[in-house]
Amino acid sequence: MADYLLYRMAGAVLVIIGVVTVVFLLLHLVPGDPVEVMLGESARAADREALRQALGLDLPVWQQWWQYVIHLIHLDLGTSLHSKQAIVSLLAERFPATLQLAVASIMVAILLALPLGVFAAVRNKTSWDQAAMTFSMLGISIPNFWMGPLLILVFSVWLGWFPVSGNEGRASLVLPAMTLGTALAALLSRMIRASLLEVLNEDYIRAARARGLGDLTVTLRHGLRNAMLPVITVLGMQLGALLAGAVITETVFAWPGIGQLMIDAIQRRDYPVVQACVLVISLAYVAVNLLTDLAYAALDPRVRLDS
Repeated sequence: MADYLLYRMAGAVLVIIGVVTVVFLLLHLVPGDPVEVMLGESARAADREALRQALGLDLPVWQQWWQYVIHLIHLDLGTSLHSKQAIVSLLAERFPATLQLAVASIMVAILLALPLGVFAAVRNKTSWDQAAMTFSMLGISIPNFWMGPLLILVFSVWLGWFPVSGNEGRASLVLPAMTLGTALAALLSRMIRASLLEVLNEDYIRAARARGLGDLTVTLRHGLRNAMLPVITVLGMQLGALLAGAVITETVFAWPGIGQLMIDAIQRRDYPVVQACVLVISLAYVAVNLLTDLAYAALDPRVRLDS
């Protein structure tokens, strides 16, 4: 197990280094000068050059990258070019909102996917099964940037049940969580259905029914319990995807999280903030996937033997 842990952690470190490098290079290839954004187009050339030297933007790209890596090793994310505020404090202010949105989205996904997947498996090849899978297909097909405005139009503008945007309490969390949660629920419901159908054909399920146990007891106590391992694996992997997908959703709903912070930083050409936001999202994604792999390896020794 220790060798497998070292193997997976080494792979995670390589992924993080690759993400940091790619994001750094792409940001410096994007048209636009942060100095012009900060000083304005009417600033004098001498002032622009002085600020560029003060920020280290006059150095070759590889030297800027190396300095950035050295700062990361010392856990120094730098300072925002726009607000002059420490990036660590900016992330500390915004990350709880993103985490709150991710947890709420997972709760919505589980509440929708569990009954849909179980019902579709129990009523396999019926109209109920087709209706559940049609809902699942719609949830996967509709993108967040379309689902969000649609929910705002129906539940905020027409019905007036929830706030349009911002973070004004628990009511403001409902629509963003539904936007992210429905897409995840669509995937999980199909996974639950497929896994449960496979389990319900096992011999021990037929033996349980032969002992006189009811269908509900057999399905929930024996079938669903054994069918949840691959579902939990997918759920763990999708948690990182939720943090990445929250960028679009937070922008649509003006939710004050990491995603909204990153979009604002991109518009201002605030390179250090953008790099820090992508780094945090990538770290969360890799950490969740690493924990999922370790949990799977602990439950199934064949995973450790194959690696």
